[in-house]
Amino acid sequence: MPSLYTEIEINAPKSVVWQTLIHKEKWLYWNTFLYDRNPQKPFVQGRSVHLSLRRVREENETEFEPRITLLQPETCLRWVYTAPGFRSESIFELQQVDRQRTKYIHQENLSGAVTRVFLLFLRQDEQQGLRRMARELKQYVEGFR
Repeated sequence: MPSLYTEIEINAPKSVVWQTLIHKEKWLYWNTFLYDRNPQKPFVQGRSVHLSLRRVREENETEFEPRITLLQPETCLRWVYTAPGFRSESIFELQQVDRQRTKYIHQENLSGAVTRVFLLFLRQDEQQGLRRMARELKQYVEGFR
């Protein structure tokens, strides 16, 4: 199963990183990769959320509606998006390094018949977007400390 992966260490407690990650209404202040089409609607396990993403800054946004499959406070947010011939699972995980440092992990697992075609055209841009989001999260959280 093809996957994309990035991680970064953030100089902040898990609770601070988590609050920044799950409060979608504040994404517009720091997140240029993912956009919420309904920022007042909180993440709720089992429900869908209307999002869009911009893999590279110059491209148009791509809308999608994943279903939240796991919401484990201060540890993990996971969603799944499916379309004919395509499945994407996004995992946002936080690991405590010590009391004041957190490892942020963002992984996407891709499967389905059209995955190979998707990866040929978008893999590098998608990976760039994951990395950009990780850096922006780090800069935003550490900027308030």
